[in-house]
Formats: sequence, structure tokens, C-alpha cells
Amino acid sequence: MSVYAGLDIGAYAVDLVTRQADKASKARRYKQTPEGHNALIAQLKKAKPTLIVMEATGIYYFDLAVALVEAGLPVAVINPKSFRHFAELKLQTSKTDAIDSDLLAEYGQRMAPGPWTPPDQHHQALRSLGRQINRLVGCRAQARNRLHALKATRSTPSLLIEDEQEGITMLERRIDRLRQAALELLAEAPELQRRYQHLLAAKGIGEATALSLLAELCVLPTSLKSGQISRHAGLDVRQHQSGASVNRPARISKAGNVYLRSALYMPALSAVRYDPTVKAFYEALVARGKKKIQALVAVMRKYLTGLWACLKTDTPFDSTRLFQTAGLQKA
Repeated sequence: MSVYAGLDIGAYAVDLVTRQADKASKARRYKQTPEGHNALIAQLKKAKPTLIVMEATGIYYFDLAVALVEAGLPVAVINPKSFRHFAELKLQTSKTDAIDSDLLAEYGQRMAPGPWTPPDQHHQALRSLGRQINRLVGCRAQARNRLHALKATRSTPSLLIEDEQEGITMLERRIDRLRQAALELLAEAPELQRRYQHLLAAKGIGEATALSLLAELCVLPTSLKSGQISRHAGLDVRQHQSGASVNRPARISKAGNVYLRSALYMPALSAVRYDPTVKAFYEALVARGKKKIQALVAVMRKYLTGLWACLKTDTPFDSTRLFQTAGLQKA
């Protein structure tokens, strides 16, 4: 008799429910760690499911989905909107991790979604290289800030300044080594190489940043729309309102892919300074009363959706199409 498994994936844990003959098991919880993933895979191999269903939400599903496929298990990664509609049809109003896991298992049983195919090895390798480049670029920025602070103080021993400079030099060597490895990888994949060149057409995006951005974007489903991409990066705006007493300012969620957000910050800042179209858009937002950081986040969000569009349409990035003052209401 067929067994269907549903996985509800969160930041810190994964909940598993299996269904057989319309009967659901008790929910099991596993930590969102490599050890937790291994324990989950062992349990799933015992259950021998016909299909394992999870949502393509947040930043946590991808590594687990790849691990499951590599373990020889059948996986379906479904659109969150499709799952939400399914829950509505089932008149399911309660929401817990266990209920969602059960519903995902039932979705697999009733809807029979197709199996998920992970990105090829080039895409996965680029993602790993890009993330390490992103981390090292962040470390270098922190080191440069420390060096600036040390130089601003007369009492700083010269040894400390030399030590910080040596650390920066070492970080730059590591970044360059990984950048060269990523470029060699791109040379073996014409499609990725072409997309990389499209990203470089954007003001403020250099080689390291383009690699970091491409590494994250190339593994995402091309069916994602601009709003979904913004949510994936945690650049979507969240409203905080409760009755008439609480009405806090809207903030970005920061609930998504931190690698995308960090890679977009400096390009957006550079574009505001040196791209007239982007600068006009930014200044119009500030003139409307937006704080500078809010206007910069709006630029980051626009940049991300524009970069995603150029990857989907296979065309170079063009800020004149993207940054129009007529689009301020959507910023």
C-alpha cells in the first residue's frame, strides 16, 4: 500500500508526517542540521514512501531536497500558492507544523505532483563557491572598517595596523582564488556564462558580486515571479498592525536568503551614487518622506527583480527600463 510523506520545513526543524490508506502518523520532528537531515533520511528509507512532498519556501528546503534526491528518495517540491489553495479547498483553518505536514502528505496522495529534479552539478558547485565568496567579501568589509578605526586613533600600535592589513591581503587572495575557480566553472557552462555577463551590465556589480548573485539565482525555479523573488531574499515589506492601538512602521521581513541581501547592498549603494536613473528614483523616494535606508532597500528590491527578469529573458540588465518615477507606488 502506498505511503506518502509530508515535510513542513522551518528555520530550526523539519516535521514529518506519513499517510497510508488515509491514516496519518504522528508528527516526528528533526533538527534543521546535517545530523537531523541524516536521521530524517534514515526514517524515510524505512517508510519507503511513494512520494515525499515539501514546499519551495524560504531558504531551508533546497539543501534537504538535494540530500533526499541523492539518497534515492522520490521528492516533489510544490509551489506554496498551490498548497495554500489545496488547504482552502480542504477547509483547513487551523495551522500547525504537524497539520501542514499531514496536508502536504495528502497533497501528494491526491494531486500526484511530478518529481523534483535538482540543479546540475555546475549550478550546485557555483552556489557553494558563490556563498563562500559572499562570506569572504563580508569579512573583508569588516576588516577594512576595523583598519579605518585603527588608523583614526593616534595611540594604535603600528603592529596592529600591519596585522589588519595582512589579514585584508589574505582575504583578497582567498576571494581571488575562489573567483578564478568560479570563472573556470562558468567557462564549462555557456548558459551560466551568458547569464553572468548579463549581471555585469548592471552598475555597481563587479565580478565577485555577479558570481554571488548568480550562484543564488541560478538554482531557483524560473516560474518564480518578482514578488516571490523579493520574499525569497527577505526584501518584502511586512506591515505590523493590530486593531487601533498598534500600528508600527512597515519593515522588510529579513526572513529570506541572507546571501542575496548582502550581495545586493553595495551594488544598490553604488548605483544610487553613479547611475543617474537610479539616483533620480532614490531621491524621489526620499523627497516623498522615505528614510534613506528605506529608499535604498527599495533600490535593492528593484535591482533584484530586474536582475531576475534579465536572467529569465536572457537579456542584459537595463536600469532605464526598471527605475522610473512612475513606479514609485510599487517601491
